[in-house]
Amino acid sequence: MMLNKKPLPDPYTHAVCNRFAAYRPQPVYYFLLIALIAISCLPGYTQPLRRCGAQQQDSLLKARNPAYARARAHLQELLSQPTAGNRKKAAQAEVTLIIPVVVHVIHNTPSGEMGGSENANITDRQIFSQLDVLNEDYQRKANTNGFNTHPAGANVNIEFRLANLDPQGRRSTGITRTYSTKTSYATYEVDKLANLAYWPSDQYLNIWVTRITGEFIGYAQFPDASNEPGLAEYNGLEKTDGVVIDFQNFGREGTASRGPYNLGRTTTHEVGHWLGLLHTWGDEDCGNDYCPDTPPAFGPNETLTCDQTTSRCSGVSTRNMIENYLDYSPDRCMNIFTQDQKDRIRRVLELSPRRKKLIESVGELLPEREALEVTVEKNPAFELLELQVLLKGAQPIHIEVADAMGKVVFEKNIASTRSGEFPIDITSLRQGMYFVRVRTPTESQVKRVLVL
Repeated sequence: MMLNKKPLPDPYTHAVCNRFAAYRPQPVYYFLLIALIAISCLPGYTQPLRRCGAQQQDSLLKARNPAYARARAHLQELLSQPTAGNRKKAAQAEVTLIIPVVVHVIHNTPSGEMGGSENANITDRQIFSQLDVLNEDYQRKANTNGFNTHPAGANVNIEFRLANLDPQGRRSTGITRTYSTKTSYATYEVDKLANLAYWPSDQYLNIWVTRITGEFIGYAQFPDASNEPGLAEYNGLEKTDGVVIDFQNFGREGTASRGPYNLGRTTTHEVGHWLGLLHTWGDEDCGNDYCPDTPPAFGPNETLTCDQTTSRCSGVSTRNMIENYLDYSPDRCMNIFTQDQKDRIRRVLELSPRRKKLIESVGELLPEREALEVTVEKNPAFELLELQVLLKGAQPIHIEVADAMGKVVFEKNIASTRSGEFPIDITSLRQGMYFVRVRTPTESQVKRVLVL
């Protein structure tokens, strides 16, 4: 599973290249090794991509911050303790949990223009497509790959929503855009991204979308048990707590065109780490991911195909679960979270202090209505249309804004949602009359609004 992109220089690569440039071995059998290293140091050399740098990031954070290492180990101790299997726990697992998301787009486009094949300032529509993928995968929605292909898969019962309020309580679309003169960021530079844009990680899932230097296309920070008795409060790493995704692998349209990672599953994978899941091979040969119903695996699936593979661990051959979201398989192969993975995620949300506080910070959900009910108001202070949609249960909805001539100037498809608020940024709209239309599979409402 190798894709190529032209890497940008980073200090680790330069250190290796400079070291070997000064080295002159005499034995002939070193010639091939030196030739390969020399090629890799050429400016035009293309570096193979790998899906995930979370394990490398985790190792780096542990080395830099012993308090984090202790808090990570303590969380695993808590997760390993037996739980009482009762009806109350089973019922809680079927409650849909809401996670507010903020997407920080960090780009190098001085004009602020959005969209285009090489533009890290991706469109709102591309961001919406990624939220749809997350909800399809974590809710095992009907008529999606996870539902149709693997009927034994688990519904994790998590709904991801772009935040409609910022940390100051002001209306927001859940998307921030920040220009930077820096063109790309290495996996060890998440602190630089967080210094540009960050919302409290005990209230929001921060996702930074930018150009990533080097071989990885995404990474995440694992949960920990900081703030537990005897451990430091939040251990100083709360500001980098989130997920980073390369803009060319975020969502399933726009710049997300690099197969085989072009269907939004890199974010599904990294959010899985953010929720406490490990790779299916446990990041070592036949390692432990603490989910017994994922078969032991010798390593990741790094082929470009969905062909079945096997591993021989402890003298027993087993089929690899290459379709699991925590493998390295192409996006089109991925379609399952297991029941044990679901159970681990739900326990992390109870036991990791920042994750638990985030879930508890979600306000009371809006009420259901038997019939579609839409209200829309203009908020001149923040240049937003405040759209409230009340409906029955969870349904797909389509939102569009059209001008007086009928030209659609904004549209958004949501694969499934409950009653909620959906702020619409109107900074690009001219003065005049506009029509906001909301459709479900069976109902439709149109509201008129004047933009001044």
